Amino acid sequence: MSVQLNHTIVHARDNRESADFLAHIMDLEAGEQAGPFIPVELSNGVTLDYATIPAESITMQHYAFLVTEAEFDGIFQRIQDAGIGFWADPHQKHPGEINHNDGGRGIYFLDPAGHALEAITRPYGGFPS
Repeated sequence: MSVQLNHTIVHARDNRESADFLAHIMDLEAGEQAGPFIPVELSNGVTLDYATIPAESITMQHYAFLVTEAEFDGIFQRIQDAGIGFWADPHQKHPGEINHNDGGRGIYFLDPAGHALEAITRPYGGFPS
């Protein structure tokens, strides 16, 4: 049997705001609300299901997205156009920079609920030769 991640719940102060934010930055579409959730489906069929909870109950999580070089260009442009702060590293020590880890490009930024989002063009460890 093949085990696959199907969905995960992402806590947000406002599920619509956070789902729309991710969808806009990643050039995806946020779905219609289903119960307490607003889904954003990724290209591999996994959904991030946004749920509104009290702000004081949100624990920051990290979500990394593997994207193509062309997708990265669009993501980076949308981040810049929106005036969103970004960093080359998860500790936010290199503001306004991207990284070139493993011969690719990467960027870190925060969503409206304070979750750390990352877009990378190469998985950690690079691609096999």
